[in-house]
Amino acid sequence: MPTNKNAAIRYQALDKCFRDHRHRYYIDDLIAACEEALYYYNGIGGVSRRQIFEDIKFMESDTGWSIPLERKKDGKKVYYRYAQSGFSINKQPLTDEEAQQLKTVILTLSRFRGLPSNEWVEEVISNLEWRFNLKGKDENIISFGQNPNLKGLEFLSNAIDAASNHQPLKIEYHNYKNGGKDFLLVVHPYYVKQYNNRWFLFGLDNNRMEISNLALDRIVSIQVASDVTFIPNETIDFDCYFDEIVGVSIPKDDVKKETIILRFTDARFPYVTSKPIHKSQTVVSEEEHIISLNVKPTHELVQQILSFGADIEVLLPETLRTQIAGIIAENYKKYFSMQNTCIPM
Repeated sequence: MPTNKNAAIRYQALDKCFRDHRHRYYIDDLIAACEEALYYYNGIGGVSRRQIFEDIKFMESDTGWSIPLERKKDGKKVYYRYAQSGFSINKQPLTDEEAQQLKTVILTLSRFRGLPSNEWVEEVISNLEWRFNLKGKDENIISFGQNPNLKGLEFLSNAIDAASNHQPLKIEYHNYKNGGKDFLLVVHPYYVKQYNNRWFLFGLDNNRMEISNLALDRIVSIQVASDVTFIPNETIDFDCYFDEIVGVSIPKDDVKKETIILRFTDARFPYVTSKPIHKSQTVVSEEEHIISLNVKPTHELVQQILSFGADIEVLLPETLRTQIAGIIAENYKKYFSMQNTCIPM
């Protein structure tokens, strides 16, 4: 069955036209219906006559839904509709391939069973199994890096619900700085993101009127601020909000992107090229195992670099190279001073 999103939208639009026996849908009408549907979902139209004929051919095939389509002549024109009233591709039974794919989805979702804030998963899985007469396998063949004992997971559903329902939140937050004191703030929640097995809530700080990044494991309590009017997000596109960084910490506006040049050892280089550090990563030299990133420097970038240990060397910029060298030097002192105090046996 089709997996392309635009194709799926076109098939649904055509299905709606074919099952409508009150109107006559000629080829131009079908094109217009598909263009309207695509524009509604994607903001982009543009469907060719040839594409619609290809879509119809697929829908009539055994690979598709074997739709019972009639072509009715109206003078020199032809209109299209289902021969069977009430037929719809959405009422067709699952193919073996679709059933297997759905079983995989159920199996994947089942890995989240039992985690705090994931009660909805149980309901989704049960509905899928009942509706399609499917039962996920009992054997465990997949695992995620989720830590069920991570603090703050109990607040995840609250944060997601508040963001979805446009409800301000009153949050008691633990600050590791300033003596580790807790403080209260009101946040207009916009987005929830997971990074490095931790969850973060992004929203507008009602006091400072700027975006705050709150780690869920540092939230002490959370409740809906019913006495505050929600301020909607009209400026930030979170689909590209993190494009210029590694991690979740957004630097100040005056921090510019830099070209980061990194060299890796022979053994590490293949792993880094197969799993890029950032989507801007490009290979500068295969022979010398050098790559480049175009990002804004962040604390998470430094952590990522240090995680490679002796397998990495920062070549540029000089400021980052000096920073990493300083951290390594301080770390080395701890072990070097320890060696000096050891008495040879």
